[in-house]
Amino acid sequence: MTEIRELTVLFADLRGSTGLYETLGNAEASAVVTHAVSQIGRAVDECSGKLIKTLGDGLMAVFSSPRDGVKAAARMHDFLERANSRSKRANSRGLRMQVALARGEVVELSGDCFGDAVNVAARLLDHAGDNETLITAEVLEGLPSQQKARFRSLDLINVRGRAEPVHVHVLDQQVAGDVVTQFGEVVHNATPDGIRLVWMDLDRVFDIEAMPIVLGRSTQATYCITDGRVSRSHARIEWNGGSFSVTDLSYNGTYVRFANAGEIVSLKRGGCTLHGSGVIGLGSPPIEVGAPSVRFEVLHFADTVR
Repeated sequence: MTEIRELTVLFADLRGSTGLYETLGNAEASAVVTHAVSQIGRAVDECSGKLIKTLGDGLMAVFSSPRDGVKAAARMHDFLERANSRSKRANSRGLRMQVALARGEVVELSGDCFGDAVNVAARLLDHAGDNETLITAEVLEGLPSQQKARFRSLDLINVRGRAEPVHVHVLDQQVAGDVVTQFGEVVHNATPDGIRLVWMDLDRVFDIEAMPIVLGRSTQATYCITDGRVSRSHARIEWNGGSFSVTDLSYNGTYVRFANAGEIVSLKRGGCTLHGSGVIGLGSPPIEVGAPSVRFEVLHFADTVR
């Protein structure tokens, strides 16, 4: 029987399982991943949702209300964090998770669900960093004020396979005013005004209002880099807490090398604050010959006025 209802659709995806299979072997790694998916699946039942299907390293679920869907996402992150902390083997604690939610009219047929909200939620995972929760504006509208305050806008994002961009919001886990870098330092520099990106002849300056910027091979990316080593949506630069940050969204990794610093920061689905100037390597470290690398410079426009 076909049924059409307005629902909140949730997709959750575990990352890091490939490394587990390499280090633990097939049998043990499968047990770890299966247990993790089972744990995050508990959140669906506890938050009045319906589990539609498991997807290898993840799952799909639907909820009657946005509030229940967002609550389930938070519990999933908690369950995974607890499972990682309780693991007796250090190399089995590397699982991370991305969660995406969208809301709209959903067609329920033979135990599965179809519709634009399903497609949007599934493809938003491409834009999520490690342990991030992304939601659409339709989900945000259905949340109580207290829950709304926990999200910040990433503005309009082009989603693969969809003509119209989607207004996306991310669960903000940082404390306002304290920006932590990859090196664990808190930055209190003067607030920057923009960022300059240069790759080959593509030289562009973005101000704060242009955030977020998606770097990738897709022609729909904000900053398109036509190199086979670059993912369609490879990395995201955004404005948060008075600074710019870059988040890796790829499978091949993103690397940052700051000017006058020998160390290369490997993000691997993580993120770091951008300051000063340097190079962002997409898919390979920027020191490799021919690597697709984007030079960046954090700008303070007042400093350019003489």
